[in-house]
Amino acid sequence: MTQSEIQPSHQTRKSPSVLPGLMLVVFLAVPAALLGRAFPLLGGAVIGMFLGIACRLLLLPSERCQPGIRFASRQLLQYSIVALGFSLPLQQVASTGLHSLPVSLVTLAVAFLVAVVAGRALRISGKLKVLIGAGTAICGGSAIAAITPILRQDEHDTAYALSTIFLFNVAAVMLFPTMGKWLGMTDAGFGLWAGTAINDTSSVVAAAYAWNNAAGEYATIVKLTRAMMIVPVALVIGMLYHQGRGNGSVRRSVPWFIVLFVAASATNQWLPDPLTHTVRLVAPLLIIGALTAVGLSTDVARLRRAGWRPLVLGLLVWVSVAASSLLMQTVTGSL
Repeated sequence: MTQSEIQPSHQTRKSPSVLPGLMLVVFLAVPAALLGRAFPLLGGAVIGMFLGIACRLLLLPSERCQPGIRFASRQLLQYSIVALGFSLPLQQVASTGLHSLPVSLVTLAVAFLVAVVAGRALRISGKLKVLIGAGTAICGGSAIAAITPILRQDEHDTAYALSTIFLFNVAAVMLFPTMGKWLGMTDAGFGLWAGTAINDTSSVVAAAYAWNNAAGEYATIVKLTRAMMIVPVALVIGMLYHQGRGNGSVRRSVPWFIVLFVAASATNQWLPDPLTHTVRLVAPLLIIGALTAVGLSTDVARLRRAGWRPLVLGLLVWVSVAASSLLMQTVTGSL
């Protein structure tokens, strides 16, 4: 075969452009940021998420937009968290992480205990119980994605678990700020509650920044500390289910953006104040864009197909985690 015959096949392998999807995200994120200033109780991230959901329901984005939406919903949130690291001193990150660890460990234990006991009462399969427990206890879809290959779980059950986790993520984003005000929580108290009791990183960020920036930064650190538990939990589950090929999944599940966040935080003391101030302004805008893309990626129809038993289990685990986090904060005086 000649070089001229080979060349066209290389041209057809060009990666799809992310530009159309990013333009759609920006188109929705800009008004979300403006509306967030007008309605601070909701915040730009929450508004962006729901604008994205509404856009998907009313006008399904074309296939050309999907690469950009996927990029924004995954990478953009990670970039925003790394950017946030540049504006936070490492001492603050370490102090917050250690302070939140006891609460995170208790909520982790409660989540798995309730998932096993309530799941048995609801006659839900053992592996689906583990997926819902891990998703609620650690970090939502990321934990489910990490543990599914270890369990070698059926895709149908994985969809059930993801749908259940998503529903309570949305509920938490809407309810937590209002409940926090009603409970008279401090910025740090609300950040600790959101970071330990809300499932997915994006939803933690949305709810906490709807409170204010201080709570948002605190909750992000708490959530990243909690997310690191994916690795030991995946190892334990792999041993319990005797899956010899679990180690590869564990390596892939390591959230490297957290490592970059810590590295960025370590450089904070050498950065000029104008730069850290700029980063503090840019990071929330990136978060709004990421949450808008999460909304555009959300398949609401999947929730209707999920059935009621996993939803009941998800509700019981979610309420138990939120309540145990509040109880631990009450005991330790962190509210």
